[in-house]
Amino acid sequence: MKAEFIKDKKGVFPYNRKAAYNYAKRWALDRNPKYYDFEHIGGDCTNFASQVLRAGGCSMNYDKWTGWYYVNVQNRAPAWTGVNYLYEFLINNKGGGPVARLCTIDEIQIGDIAQINFGSDDTFDHCPVIIRIEEPRDPSNIFIAAHTYDRFDYPLSNYYYQEVRYIQILGYR
Repeated sequence: MKAEFIKDKKGVFPYNRKAAYNYAKRWALDRNPKYYDFEHIGGDCTNFASQVLRAGGCSMNYDKWTGWYYVNVQNRAPAWTGVNYLYEFLINNKGGGPVARLCTIDEIQIGDIAQINFGSDDTFDHCPVIIRIEEPRDPSNIFIAAHTYDRFDYPLSNYYYQEVRYIQILGYR
């Protein structure tokens, strides 16, 4: 068995960050026809982020209301396409699928998620994927890929936002 498929002590398989990056690079400025494009019905950013996680090896979790999965536009979990639902799933997941934690800008890696709150409320509105990091680490040196307003290698600092949170993908079960 290849080393990249060996579980850690907590039963978590490693996230394939290179595959996640390659998927983001291929599809950031286009649409994968295997997935519905939600751009005109609320936005496609979290759908794209979920696709990237899936491309990085993360298995789906088919729990109807609390899981993370996509079969088709009518058969998907809220976490697949909703910014805050994805956050809740990733941070609280005890079952199958991606496992994550909140982290600082100093801990993020390629393939992790940034979630952006544009307003003065507590709701996060956008979910880009981190695809490049330069030093020193600050938002002008963090580059993302995203859908809705399609972006690739776009500085996080170019967004006008109130708050950003970073979600580190630890792997998947």
